[in-house]
Amino acid sequence: MSLKILVPVKRVVDPNVRVRVGSTGSVETTGLKMSLNPFDECALEMALRLREAGHAAHVTVVTCGQPVCQDVLRTGLAMGADDAVLIDTGDAALDPAGVARLLHAWLDTSPYDLVLCGKQAIDDDTGGVAPMLAGLLGWPQGLDATALVREADGWRVVCGDDSGTATWLLAGRAVISADLRLAEPRRVTLPGIVKAKQKPLAVVDASRFAVDLAPASRTVRLDEPSVQRAGHRVADVDALLAALAAHHVFSRSGAST
Repeated sequence: MSLKILVPVKRVVDPNVRVRVGSTGSVETTGLKMSLNPFDECALEMALRLREAGHAAHVTVVTCGQPVCQDVLRTGLAMGADDAVLIDTGDAALDPAGVARLLHAWLDTSPYDLVLCGKQAIDDDTGGVAPMLAGLLGWPQGLDATALVREADGWRVVCGDDSGTATWLLAGRAVISADLRLAEPRRVTLPGIVKAKQKPLAVVDASRFAVDLAPASRTVRLDEPSVQRAGHRVADVDALLAALAAHHVFSRSGAST
């Protein structure tokens, strides 16, 4: 099987780290641990499983950003990706539209058969790259995938939607975004880290693509979430009902007490 899979990934603040809005009105990331976006990690795991099952021959991880983003590419290589690409955007402010345009330009120069990425990044939660990229490519898309099976002429994808789940058969090349349930990522091992240092990691200047990176969206404001009041334990069901009645929960819901 000669299929090639491209896995776009993003460098984000580690999900176990609490972030705060700084005095400048943006998230302060100085000194915080950064890591591979969890949704992208699941996508990469699925790509590796497809290769191991003989459905693909090559897996490439790619990211758009500054040279510091090479650390998440090395993580992808340590997990088992064959090679990595950094599209160096310098100090350009990227939004999902800009990333989709860069990936589209990259795919014009280096063709792949499947783009498998996370359904969203945990920092902005927009989930816009996959559908925008599919639109630019003119490929079928499967978003929020929870299951993926290779078919003779395409991919069978189970996706989450407003009514529950939907199963789609995507013919030919496709863009698929992964939910966390798609695949449990493997642990990065010491031998994997050592091997990752020997695998190719290409750095490509974004200027070669002549892509307009002007953001199509802007952040109006960031606020800290409101502080929730601490809860308290009750001894039994009777105490729970009494506490609910004291807060007039039943009357607000229209139920008789």
